[in-house]
Amino acid sequence: MAINTDKNSYTIFFAIAMVVVVGSLLAFTASTLRPNIDENKRMEKQQNILYAMGINANEGSGDINFISTDKVAEAFTNNVLEQIVLEVKDGNVLKEFSRDEFMNSKAQGAGKEPYLIDVKKEQTKAKNGESRFLPLFKGSQNGKTVYVAAVRGKGLWDAIWGYIALDESMVVQGAFFDHAGETPGLGANIKQRYFMDDFKGEKLLTEEGVFKGIKVAKGNNDPVNNDKDDYEVDALAGATITGDGVSAMIKNDLKLYLPYFKNLKNNNN
Repeated sequence: MAINTDKNSYTIFFAIAMVVVVGSLLAFTASTLRPNIDENKRMEKQQNILYAMGINANEGSGDINFISTDKVAEAFTNNVLEQIVLEVKDGNVLKEFSRDEFMNSKAQGAGKEPYLIDVKKEQTKAKNGESRFLPLFKGSQNGKTVYVAAVRGKGLWDAIWGYIALDESMVVQGAFFDHAGETPGLGANIKQRYFMDDFKGEKLLTEEGVFKGIKVAKGNNDPVNNDKDDYEVDALAGATITGDGVSAMIKNDLKLYLPYFKNLKNNNN
């Protein structure tokens, strides 16, 4: 008996069958690829943190080059001496976790490597009045102790984020920035090496210990960025809003780490 393909019931049945088949294939593909996706995410985050620490494969003054994927896990283990998680709320540090304490704790969002903490989700928790987790990575750069903090903000079109390496006085030792969809040749240049290198040596605090942040400023009149006492770096041409987003995420996110660094300084005096 021939099937009447002109009936509405046939069309509906066929559509439902296709949705089920395609959905099943997509679910299977996602499940199959999940380990590879998770591994790529791990390597990318480790490469970014190491880059901010100055551990990379750069040559000359050209493009950025990360530690190769086959070496990144070993480099991360050798150079990141501690992974710290700060639980903060209303500008106060409620608790400080070591890596193992955090992974074994029952706190909401715990149980994962600190470098895999979803900063976006933590920002949402803070907006909802909850405490949030801040990842912090203690390492060594040319024999000097550095601390790498995560930052995330909003550019012109979409999210921007990065990692900032600081010494104990919150002076920048290195930076890495990335974006989801800024304009090529304009805002997307926050990922260019020349822009990220401008932040090295910039101070976040005044001599009195007041947090100032770093402004990506038009009319900075310091194109080679020799002045490290002005709390500014030179803006990117044609990327005012993206630059403002970088300024805002540095000020908003790095200020959250201030109590930790104040306590660190007091303990070292």
